Amino acid sequence: MAEFLRGRRYKGFDMTSDCTLSNDHLSLSVAELGAEMQYLRTHAGVDLLWHGDPAFWSGRAPVLFPIVGRAVDDRIAVGAHRADMAQHGFARRRTFTLEEHSPTQCRHVLCAAPETRALYPFDFALHLTHALADATLTVTARVENHSDTAMPFGFGFHPAFNWPLPGAETQRHVVQLETANNPARQPLHPDGLLEPTRVEGPFTNGVLEIEEGLFKDGALVFPNGTEALRYGPENGPGLAFTFHNLPDLALWKPVDAPFLCVEPWHGTASLVGDGPQISQRPNSLSLPAGEAVEFGFSVTVET
Repeated sequence: MAEFLRGRRYKGFDMTSDCTLSNDHLSLSVAELGAEMQYLRTHAGVDLLWHGDPAFWSGRAPVLFPIVGRAVDDRIAVGAHRADMAQHGFARRRTFTLEEHSPTQCRHVLCAAPETRALYPFDFALHLTHALADATLTVTARVENHSDTAMPFGFGFHPAFNWPLPGAETQRHVVQLETANNPARQPLHPDGLLEPTRVEGPFTNGVLEIEEGLFKDGALVFPNGTEALRYGPENGPGLAFTFHNLPDLALWKPVDAPFLCVEPWHGTASLVGDGPQISQRPNSLSLPAGEAVEFGFSVTVET
């Protein structure tokens, strides 16, 4: 396990950040663009978060709002309003404003602007808080509806963690659910939408081994995932996750990529044959005027 504590730092990729947090166990960097985490490191300098090499994927930990996944023909609708919207929405491409910053916590906010209203006709505020406590990182999102009508949306997190984990390169890595169940999977259509019919999932007694062939057809999507899971070797260093108000789960690893995305969502991509209305997307929310809702996840570094 000592190797997990030593590790290595990645160089050569942009890690521009406006917010750096640290304590005796972890350090974290968060950028203004998308309020996206740039690195998560142990006290000894081990990088746990994927570093954004565009040869595989330039993302690291984007936030998904106001939709999760693809829309039919990349078009969304809210009532009579129609607009183009790329996969996972626009929040990940917008610049957030830093609201608060202490040594172990920072909070960013994205508010509606003319550019967002042209796509999504609502006055909203999306607050993202990143906090460190001992060996645990907690990320909390608060969505506020400042409009005078109900606001349909989906929300999700999309963090990528190194695979294999540093110090455990020779060990078999698994995702182990909190309960020993086998959640059904919703297959991806080649166009990125979800097939309407669910199929048997790949977990066995709540355990799934991470291997290359597992993701040959894209992400694995579980509409009723789990409230907690662990990623890493069964007998070695790992990452323990808990999720709040995020009932859907996706796992994704591009072919040959040295990372695994653990993605808790509330909402998924549209189903094949669906229309463009956000309100009709699977597991979408409708937030009443003047109200707010929170989502979050925590990850604890087990060494």
